[in-house]
Amino acid sequence: MTPMFRGKSHKLERLDFVVAGAQKSGTTALHYFLTKHPNITMGDQQEIHFFDDDALFVSQPDYEELHKHYRPLGLSTIAGDCTPSYIYHEPAAERIWKYNPKIKLLILLRNPVDRAFAHWNMQRFRGREPLDFFDAVREEKTRIAGAPPAQARRFAYVDRGFYGQQLARLFKFFPRDQVKAVKFEDFKDKQRETLTSVFSFLGLEPLRSVRSKDRNVVPYERAMNWEERIFLYNLFAEDITKVEQLLGWDCSDWKL
Repeated sequence: MTPMFRGKSHKLERLDFVVAGAQKSGTTALHYFLTKHPNITMGDQQEIHFFDDDALFVSQPDYEELHKHYRPLGLSTIAGDCTPSYIYHEPAAERIWKYNPKIKLLILLRNPVDRAFAHWNMQRFRGREPLDFFDAVREEKTRIAGAPPAQARRFAYVDRGFYGQQLARLFKFFPRDQVKAVKFEDFKDKQRETLTSVFSFLGLEPLRSVRSKDRNVVPYERAMNWEERIFLYNLFAEDITKVEQLLGWDCSDWKL
């Protein structure tokens, strides 16, 4: 889909793209680079959380609640949102499709074992997680069962890493050419090349200069031990194979 470039200042009618996931997979860094592109407008906050706010969808949603976060768009400008919980929140894909069936989606995916540990570490750093990692993983199903979505996703260290399920749900609504999946590990190791492909997907020229940035990085309380890594890999192994099949990826670097 070619972006709908506007010839003059224009109030936002529909977003052109969404960075829909996954949390702790480089979305903050990608958001930083998107804001640096002269032809992209992002919202007034990084994560708007419109399509995963169930209260806004009890009846017909008021899209002005989303659009109010955007200034008028200028010449050759496209608009996007970066809320990485969208891929995980089950109703979000259909809500986004109903909002704009032509929208483009960017998905960053990280080794789910490493993602789970990074997620736990972030919660520990923020003072929200009293449990050690292995205990939190073993208690996860009980902790998130029946909890409100905003609370449950805080502790869904494992559940958020089943990307195969989430991608399959996304592809029920969107054709493959509207979805670009990026490996976190590629984004980290080949940043310029990856960003060029992202901007090309959005129908834009690449940034003239790219300064490497690590964003939203917090110190690790400790390293993951081998027992924890094996335990989590065994949980994710089947789903990793599903990701390979859905995306045509080689995820051998995610395997033991």
